[in-house]
Amino acid sequence: MHDVDQGVRAAIDGEIALLDPAVRASRDRTEGLLDDDFVEFGSSGRVWDRESALAAMAGDLSAAEAPISAADLCGVRLSETIVHVTYVTKWRGAASRRSSLWRRTDGCWRLYFHQGTPFFDT
Repeated sequence: MHDVDQGVRAAIDGEIALLDPAVRASRDRTEGLLDDDFVEFGSSGRVWDRESALAAMAGDLSAAEAPISAADLCGVRLSETIVHVTYVTKWRGAASRRSSLWRRTDGCWRLYFHQGTPFFDT
């Protein structure tokens, strides 16, 4: 059995947590997962900063009504403090390729950058 990189594991666990409707609905929980300098290029093309993402997740009940599924999660450590995670999501019939950078600050792994790119799932 090979060793699992703890930074990669923390980043993947964080990604999975951010897809959980219970986590998304809790500002306290999502604040702990988003870096202070967080930026997202959403699959819609919208640019999100930390505050706008936190507000949107806290008020959005659609993930509870139609859960987001994730597949093919994989991560690689780029440096001591940066992990890159990629995966595919499906939500309400739409598929997106996801790419995230997680940064370790103050001993915690937090989502620093995220991008979603829609694609047609055949």
